[in-house]
Amino acid sequence: MSEYVCEPLAKRHDRQSFHCGNAELDLWFQQRARQDQERHVAAVYVLVPVDEPTRVAGFYSLSATSLLLSELPIEFTHKLPRYPVVPAILLGRLARDIQFPGLGETLLLDALHRAWINAAEIAAAAVVVDAKNDRAREFYQRYGFQLIAGITDRLFLPMKSLGETFKREQR
Repeated sequence: MSEYVCEPLAKRHDRQSFHCGNAELDLWFQQRARQDQERHVAAVYVLVPVDEPTRVAGFYSLSATSLLLSELPIEFTHKLPRYPVVPAILLGRLARDIQFPGLGETLLLDALHRAWINAAEIAAAAVVVDAKNDRAREFYQRYGFQLIAGITDRLFLPMKSLGETFKREQR
């Protein structure tokens, strides 16, 4: 099994040969990911094999977003200030090339760790994801993401949960 490095998307990365099986994600990554990154709309990270540093095994994007406090469960909001919205980090896109099965968890954990670290610098109360389908929703729920009331495809994971997970790993 190859070792991988996760790094910001750069010109040297071969985006054209990336295929995840979802035409929408492939097209975005191949044609718009770098533009979105250059315009500061999304921070795009790629997972590359150490022995093939231009080949992209998977990617994810992060950006700023906010959540309506009124849509979140009371057990999450009871210690938050009564602002109408709270800051969050959006995990906008996540995909792995079909030739690299089993990397979804690696990509997700890297994205969550990066979000947790950055939330210490720029406040965010949660990580948010919009699941593309039932399979994706189930994937995120296995990692503790919770549905947002009244929205069937939007989920969130409290930053406090990430802190507990990553602080435990640092010990």
